[in-house]
Amino acid sequence: MTFDVIIRGGIVATSSDTFTCDIGIAGGKIIALGTDLGTAAEIYDATGKLVLPGGIDSHVHIAQPSGPGIVMADDFASATRAAAFGGNTMVLPFAMQQKGESLRQVVKDYHAKADGECYVDVSFHLIIADASETVLGQELPALVNDGYTSFKVFMTYEGLALSDMEMLNVMSVARETGALVMVHAENYDAIRFLTDRLERAGKTEPHYHSASRPIPVEREATHRAISLAEIIDVPVMIVHVSNREAMDEIARAQRKGLKVYGETCPQYLVLTAKDMEGLNMEGTKYVCSPPPRDEASQQACWEGLQQKIFSLFSSDHCPFRYDESGKLAPKGRTSFRWVPNGIPGIETRLPILFSEGVSKGRISLNDFVALTATNHAKTYGLYPKKGTIAVGSDADIAIWDPARKAKIAQADLHHGSDYTPYEGIEITGWPVATMVRGKFVVRDGKLTGAKGAGAYIPREKSPLAAPAGRIPEV
Repeated sequence: MTFDVIIRGGIVATSSDTFTCDIGIAGGKIIALGTDLGTAAEIYDATGKLVLPGGIDSHVHIAQPSGPGIVMADDFASATRAAAFGGNTMVLPFAMQQKGESLRQVVKDYHAKADGECYVDVSFHLIIADASETVLGQELPALVNDGYTSFKVFMTYEGLALSDMEMLNVMSVARETGALVMVHAENYDAIRFLTDRLERAGKTEPHYHSASRPIPVEREATHRAISLAEIIDVPVMIVHVSNREAMDEIARAQRKGLKVYGETCPQYLVLTAKDMEGLNMEGTKYVCSPPPRDEASQQACWEGLQQKIFSLFSSDHCPFRYDESGKLAPKGRTSFRWVPNGIPGIETRLPILFSEGVSKGRISLNDFVALTATNHAKTYGLYPKKGTIAVGSDADIAIWDPARKAKIAQADLHHGSDYTPYEGIEITGWPVATMVRGKFVVRDGKLTGAKGAGAYIPREKSPLAAPAGRIPEV
């Protein structure tokens, strides 16, 4: 048989196995695994390299409304290009509803932003900000049926935070339709209370952002989100967990047999709140929520990955520029209260976890694949089409040089932000080629793919979600 491409001589790793073999690709699919596969239009020599499933970053924010005068730094072209250079073959951003908007129209408008712009494949989560009767009774069930099978709710932020009643109503729709709920767990009223006190005391510098969102704010909300989900008997994914106390709430629920899942991010492994101190307004470059904590919290998050309390490792890429349209907007407002929450990380997620995790012996290579690709595909209804190297799966592949050493530098990155919070971190291991459905997007460190080659991928319902049905009787 003649293949389109054969990747020859690499060490192949999945979430469960590591082996040496060649990969035969045709029609965008993996057709054969083995040796002496025959001929191909193109042969890529991967000797000495790792051949891994392309990363799936299932928690990113791209071209998202961010408030008056604030412009998000990445559109779909720049974000998906950066994702490809970071070894990713698919990303899942959010179509974000705002108060008063039709959810169906939000999705239509978000598709218009993505169409023809993507270098890697995409699929959308939904953000529910207006839990109206029309949204919950008509639009959301219809969208789940159309393949938008996961949605996120917020317990904080002006205009986004849902009340407990609203969260219960959204969770009820998830239970009835078989969708998966993602939760940003921070206590909105506690944050407002602490922010007001800090501002009255004149403590407005960016580093006080951390003081306004201490660990108990996240722990309490995590406990409450789990309790609400238990009432409805619906699975939940607690996203971007930053510390041991919130993680312990998830672990306790898991021990009880509840379907509660957790995600953490690079900022909670390599950054701390101290990174914001002494930088004046440049501290805004590190402002995200929940904020990075301390070294003890870093260790806790590593334990969460090692003990599989966290099944997902995502970037929570939420990029802004450090100028008057980004981190310093709105102009004239100098309190941390007004700093857009979010940092870039779509390109650096995988190298950071590989270097700090695999290269330093904290996690295995197979766990790396699970945390960055396979578990994302399984969680969000994409497996086995995505997230693995197997016959019949899409040929979404990242080829890694595990010995390559580099320092993360803004000058080398491809996102739309004008900085990286990870500047100067030393990395061992870096992706050198990325292939999406059998075609190279990045090869030998150079962009070779075409804008628009990335496709929108509808998803099946998550196997982690409860079977569609009525909520428990009371």
